[in-house]
Amino acid sequence: MTRIMGRSALAGLVLVLVGCTMAPLPPISTAPPPVSAPAVAPAPASTRAEFAQVVTRMRPAATQVCRARAPHLDCDFMVVLDDRPGQPPNAFHTRDERGRPVIGFTLSLIDEMRTPHEIALVFGHEAAHHIADHLPRIQQQAMTGALLGGLVAALSGVDDPTARQIVNAGATVGARRYSKAFELEADRLGAVIAARGGYDPLIGADLFRRLPDPGNQFLGTHPPNAERLREIERAVAAMAAGRPI
Repeated sequence: MTRIMGRSALAGLVLVLVGCTMAPLPPISTAPPPVSAPAVAPAPASTRAEFAQVVTRMRPAATQVCRARAPHLDCDFMVVLDDRPGQPPNAFHTRDERGRPVIGFTLSLIDEMRTPHEIALVFGHEAAHHIADHLPRIQQQAMTGALLGGLVAALSGVDDPTARQIVNAGATVGARRYSKAFELEADRLGAVIAARGGYDPLIGADLFRRLPDPGNQFLGTHPPNAERLREIERAVAAMAAGRPI
């Protein structure tokens, strides 16, 4: 059964989301960074209505791909809708305390979507993060970075506040080491999931033509938009040719 949770139900999930960050390491979110978008006119009410329809189609598609590619994982996706006022456009993936995958959208992000294909592609992207098991890999990398930072701090003989800063920096570097590669992997598999749900990933990819380009920053969390578009196009071409992705 598809569940779209609103503000009251989401409030009960907040502790779960916090618990899924890298505590007791520095507060680096294990969910993908926010999907930013330029200010545009709000989407018509029909787009919000389409969101529920997209979820109804995409959730079983994501579950099917998950069970085929990662049968060891919980593939019962739960969808949450953050309708709190003032939240920036954002989509995220996390897991609850039992390991169940959670995909979340803010209402402001839905208002930025222009077609159901864009909603489906974002949904597929977040589901792909779970299927590719990115969350524990990011956590492990952050922990390794924090441990290395702690070793550097101990050998340097710095005071406690400086040591904490070094540990925090190490965790940040560790968590972001493969973040761009993870994003591209999620783009490729997300295109597959969107197509499995009956949507066109190439139309959905129009979203990346509107988003501000993050460029290719050192230790940035997201690759350039052009690179993400290419990955989606390659995935669609591979599907058309019957090649594995």
